Amino acid sequence: MTDSVAIVLVSGGLDSMVSAALAREAGHRVMALSFDYNQRHQIELAAARRVAATLGAERHVVMPMDLRAFGGSALTADIDVPKTGVGDDIPVTYVPARNTIFLSLALGWAEAAGARDIYIGVNALDYSGYPDCRPEFIEGFEKLAELATKAGVEGEPFHIRAPLQFMTKADIVREGARLGLDMGLSWSCYDPAPGGLHCGFCDSCRLRSKGFEEAGIPDPTKYATKP
Repeated sequence: MTDSVAIVLVSGGLDSMVSAALAREAGHRVMALSFDYNQRHQIELAAARRVAATLGAERHVVMPMDLRAFGGSALTADIDVPKTGVGDDIPVTYVPARNTIFLSLALGWAEAAGARDIYIGVNALDYSGYPDCRPEFIEGFEKLAELATKAGVEGEPFHIRAPLQFMTKADIVREGARLGLDMGLSWSCYDPAPGGLHCGFCDSCRLRSKGFEEAGIPDPTKYATKP
């Protein structure tokens, strides 16, 4: 157990909720960081605030930015969110360099706050093919953090913690249950349906639903439809 500060990326999704809870379980004082990047599903920020409050974050910063200025993704441009199932290619819901951008800002806050641990809920098994969720990316960014900061150069390296890296979505659901989390507070859908419902057919909804089913744990998510 520690009593150190950890910067935790909290998107409002299930993975980031479980990652944040694991940071707390490890004894860290949680400082939550979310991003209002003008994404199409603003409802996730309400979930991020719920998650941060539920987990007792000491601070929750919602950083504004406008990635719609760049576009290039179904989440930041007028591109339809695919609903036909999870494929093998990198999908159009990939936001260019998003985790690099987010981790860079988390690194800045970590150095300013004296934190040396940064938690991110990326997952390389049941995920939608994003290159910035791979172990190679996490390892590379940790090396970058050492080279790019005063703390790193002076021998105080940062640790990029990705505790869900090699878990299936079912494993993540089971971990959430073990931690006693109300997973219904989280939000996963890329294309919310009217009434604040998960659409049920986007990649993220499919992975979430499959995770609960395979874990054998009741799914608290309210879907407009189910595939």
